[in-house]
Amino acid sequence: MKILPLALAQFIASYAATNMNVAISTIAHDLGTTITGVQTTITLFTLVMAALMVPGSKLTDIWGRRRCFVLGLTVYGAGALLAALAPGPGLLLVGYALLEGTGSALMIPPIYILVTALAEDSTARAKGFGVVSGAGGLGAAAGPLLGGLITSAFSWRASFAVQVLVVAAIILMARNLPKTTPAGNRFDGIGAVLSGAGLFLVVLGVLRTNVNGWQATTWAFIGTGAVVLALFGFHISRAKNPLCEPKLFKDRTSNLGLGTQLVQWLVLQGTFFVLSVHLQQEQHLSAIETGLALLPATIGMLVTSALAGRFAKRHAQRTLIRVGFLLTIAGTLQQPVGLFLLGAGIGIMLTASVNVVQSRWPDAEQADVSGVSRAVSNLGSSFGTALVGSVLTGAGHPYRAALTLLVLFSVTGLVLALFIRSDGEPRRESPSAPRPAPTDQEPSAG
Repeated sequence: MKILPLALAQFIASYAATNMNVAISTIAHDLGTTITGVQTTITLFTLVMAALMVPGSKLTDIWGRRRCFVLGLTVYGAGALLAALAPGPGLLLVGYALLEGTGSALMIPPIYILVTALAEDSTARAKGFGVVSGAGGLGAAAGPLLGGLITSAFSWRASFAVQVLVVAAIILMARNLPKTTPAGNRFDGIGAVLSGAGLFLVVLGVLRTNVNGWQATTWAFIGTGAVVLALFGFHISRAKNPLCEPKLFKDRTSNLGLGTQLVQWLVLQGTFFVLSVHLQQEQHLSAIETGLALLPATIGMLVTSALAGRFAKRHAQRTLIRVGFLLTIAGTLQQPVGLFLLGAGIGIMLTASVNVVQSRWPDAEQADVSGVSRAVSNLGSSFGTALVGSVLTGAGHPYRAALTLLVLFSVTGLVLALFIRSDGEPRRESPSAPRPAPTDQEPSAG
């Protein structure tokens, strides 16, 4: 039962990333803004998470796991409450994008580190990762349907109110999580600023294509962001206590796993966004009707996410990722009848990709790799909404062009998965190795 609050926290963060899609038109009308304005808020939510996830993982070491987890939940809950009461798009952006995004960046890294701490052996750890990752996939899949139901029955504001209640319950359950002693390491402020600014500028550049297209100013933002990220890489290679260890980016299998994670969330968030906009703007469906139209994808993700643990025992992780991308490609090509295949494909590989990345590193590196892994996933979500949004506003046949773009990204993900070798499987402890004794002390950083 100790893993329940961790799974619920991952569920609610993933739910928040997709539930607003089905209410885009309603929110835009109620707050006197545009579809692009709501898209910007959704993109900034996942972008804030991506930009702050690695700093959040480092703060987990400095402040302690449970303390960071509860603090993140508190900030998230405050943001959800503000969003529920927002009279205009400005406060919605502050509550949803900034506060909920920041809260997620603080509470998600401790989730995966606490799973490691609660596991007695590698088998239990893999099961824990499966439960938490499955909860994340479940939240993302259920977001459109639950969001549509709540919006149609009450209002889009009620969806944020539900998040406040769930977060309050998680905070109460978190009292049973192990209490840890902060490590007291110094925080790499320069690295945090460079990584956050670099990611923000790159995604902002893509997001501005909705207004300016792919013009010089757009490329200036993207180019500047790339330079800042290069400076970040140079900084962590020289810093005594870097935001994250450079070696995390030198493992081939881990990098390929991270690449598949980015593509998975890009395709998932991009697909839900383009279909939601198309159904509401072109077919004039309501929020609940949009959620029901996306139900096949939800069911596909729910079924395969529930079976993720069983799949992991019977098949290699790299095989699951490859099959997942093949199903996703087939489903995207057969829209809208292929929604079940698309959801099933993404559900199959979400847990597998996490296992590939997390299992490449020992316990001492779990804080850093957890932050990097979650940052990459949220960066994929940001790119999914931003890129698809730019296509929807600039293409002659926007719906078809957006789906074509998502197919191309899925093919890229499949190619990455083909290069994952057998050593990408979760490492197993030697039978003769002693089981680590439980401890209340926070492990030293990297």
